[in-house]
Amino acid sequence: MDSQEIDRLAQKALDDLRSGSAHSRVVIGIAGVPGSGKTTLATAVASRINQIQGSAEDLAVSIPMDGFHYSRKHLANMPNAEEAIHRRGAAFTFNGEGFFNLVQSLVNSPTELIYAPSFHHEIKDPVANSIPIPPSARIVLIEGNYCALDEAPWRDAAALMTRLWYADAPAEVAHSRLAPRHLASGIVADEREAWKRATGTDELNAQHIRTKLLKVDEIIKSG
Repeated sequence: MDSQEIDRLAQKALDDLRSGSAHSRVVIGIAGVPGSGKTTLATAVASRINQIQGSAEDLAVSIPMDGFHYSRKHLANMPNAEEAIHRRGAAFTFNGEGFFNLVQSLVNSPTELIYAPSFHHEIKDPVANSIPIPPSARIVLIEGNYCALDEAPWRDAAALMTRLWYADAPAEVAHSRLAPRHLASGIVADEREAWKRATGTDELNAQHIRTKLLKVDEIIKSG
């Protein structure tokens, strides 16, 4: 990511915080297709905000949506279990209501310690209440495929957020990032299968995101 762009976005987030009430929290949703650079963007902006502020406690934190993956056990018990397992990563394989509840808590309870789930890549399942979000975190950047999806309950969560950003990357760039990632994580057996997943299941999810994208405040080009 370009450092000037990171600086600009960090300043915009800080401006939103300064324009709010003394105890309000800025929640920024960063959407994008798989492999678009959402995690890199969220981490870089949060880090830059904290560098600018220079305080002992982090003013900004980044949170991944990955912790809201349904567990493999949950998927196996769904009526469409075979499809759900094959399409893991699609919107319907995420706990959208749980995600909405987290965003609601972040907005409505800015002075409380809140926990978000994470995704454990070794066990390939979510881990509840594993990411602490302290009251000092007045700016929370949540990154995930469906942060700006125009479907319930995702749009309801998006409506609570201060800003929506979209990390945009061409399909070929996203695929070239995803295939090595799938191979390294062990979810595929070989390079051929990695590319098949990147251009297949991942691309189906990407098309869903692109066609159902809510209006966003920023489009950040990646790649």
